[in-house]
Amino acid sequence: VSQTLAPKLLDEGRVGVDLGADFRFADEADYEFWYRSHHQSPELLKRRIYGLVEVTRQDLPGARLIAVPGCYVTAASLGLWPLVVRSLISDDLVIVDGYSGVSGAGKSPKASTHFVSVNENLSAYGLLDHRHTGEMEMNLGRRVLFTPHLAPISRGILATSYALPDQVKTPIMGDELLELYRGVYADSPFVRVTEQPPGTRQVQGTNFVAIHPVYDPRTNRYVVISAIDNLVKGAAGQAIQALNVSQGWPEELGLDQIGVWP
Repeated sequence: VSQTLAPKLLDEGRVGVDLGADFRFADEADYEFWYRSHHQSPELLKRRIYGLVEVTRQDLPGARLIAVPGCYVTAASLGLWPLVVRSLISDDLVIVDGYSGVSGAGKSPKASTHFVSVNENLSAYGLLDHRHTGEMEMNLGRRVLFTPHLAPISRGILATSYALPDQVKTPIMGDELLELYRGVYADSPFVRVTEQPPGTRQVQGTNFVAIHPVYDPRTNRYVVISAIDNLVKGAAGQAIQALNVSQGWPEELGLDQIGVWP
C-alpha cells in the first residue's frame, strides 16, 4: 500500500515515515526476491532513508521518506552492529534466533495466533525464508541464517545472535567488550548495554533496546542477546525517533511515555 501512497505524499511536500516493508531495501531486486512481488515505485528506493537511527543517524536530517526497519531486524542488527562497525567478526555466516510475542503477527485473526494455539506453546515459523533475513544481511553485510519463533507472550522480541570473530584479531571479552559496545552507542539514548542477559520485560512499553554481548572461548563465538518491545522500538517508537531526528527535534520527544496496550 505504501508504494502507491508515497509518491503522492512526497509530491505534496509531506514527510513519509513507512512502518511497512515497501521501502526497506535500496535495491529493487532485493525487494522482489524477498517479497515476491513487483515494486510499484522503484524510483523512490534510492531516495528513501533507512530509519535504524543508531546506525543511520547522520543520514536522517532532512529525510523526506523514511523506511522503518523490521522488528526482528532492529533487535539483531543493533545487537551485532558494534562488532560489524569495529570489524571484529569474520565474513562467515551469522546465525540469529529470534523470539516474538504474538502481537508481532498483527491484528488479523489466524488459527496459529488464537489463544489456544499460542498459550503454553513455543514454535518456530518462517523457516529458511523469513523476509527479515534479507534486511539483516543488508545491514550486517554478511549471510544470515535466521529462525523466528512465536513465544506465548503478548509483546517483546528477544534475539540471540552468533558470529565468528575475525581470524586476524584477538577476540574481545568481558568488561572490555561491554565498554566497546557502550562506546559505539555513547550518543544513542535508547540503547542500554547490560551486564546480564536482558529479558523482554525490561524493555516492555519503551523505545529502549537492551543488549548483552559475550565472547565464548570454548566455541570461539560472539554471542549477543538483545531485547526490544516489538510494538515500540520495533515499530511506532522507532518511527517517531527517526522522524524526530529527520526534523531536528529532540530525539526522545514523545518517547518518554510507557505504552502498555496490549
